[in-house]
Amino acid sequence: MQRDDQLHTLMATHLAGFEVHHAQDTHTLRQGAAAVVLAVIDEGTGGDLEGLAAPADWSTQAALLLTRRARHLKNHAGQWALPGGRIEPGETPEQAALRELHEEVGLALPPDAVLGRLDDFVTRSGFVITPVVVWAGEARALAPNADEVASVHRIPVHEFLRADAPMLEATEHSPHPVLRMPVGTSWIAAPTAAFLYQFRELCLNGRATRVAHFDQPQFAWK
Repeated sequence: MQRDDQLHTLMATHLAGFEVHHAQDTHTLRQGAAAVVLAVIDEGTGGDLEGLAAPADWSTQAALLLTRRARHLKNHAGQWALPGGRIEPGETPEQAALRELHEEVGLALPPDAVLGRLDDFVTRSGFVITPVVVWAGEARALAPNADEVASVHRIPVHEFLRADAPMLEATEHSPHPVLRMPVGTSWIAAPTAAFLYQFRELCLNGRATRVAHFDQPQFAWK
């Protein structure tokens, strides 16, 4: 299938005009720097989920690549995640994102697949995470790394355009609400949800929305 040039051009244009907010004082973070990748794929089906939203225009033939973390992992086992991990010395966030995408799901992409960055997000656990948006083509031959990934999911882009997203919940732990994004009959928590929401608002709708202030559920603080 020929790639959706309309969506590709739309996202590239919105990202090119976006002023990314970088985390400050990253040397004080306990865990260091990491990168995640929002990989946009042709022909997402999302057939493994129930209750998907109705498709909308150009989004009907595109998906985002998400994973479920392996059950044996020490932190966040079984949770929804974007491919990603620590930025190694000498790497840019873009290089780390592409490397992690290859290591976790077996998808190798060239540097020119990168469309741009979203805002850094500082987690409760002490990481600064840089989200990188890439165009991944059809991505038919995926090979999940069982050491890190329990399953790989191609979630239709239109699922993140649902009217009930985002889900915001006030908390006594922060002046800012906890952010979740619904998917199927379940939901995804921040920080992953924050990246998905900013992707929706900026890349799809052209709205320069900030998300770094949103809080995470307490189970995600570790």
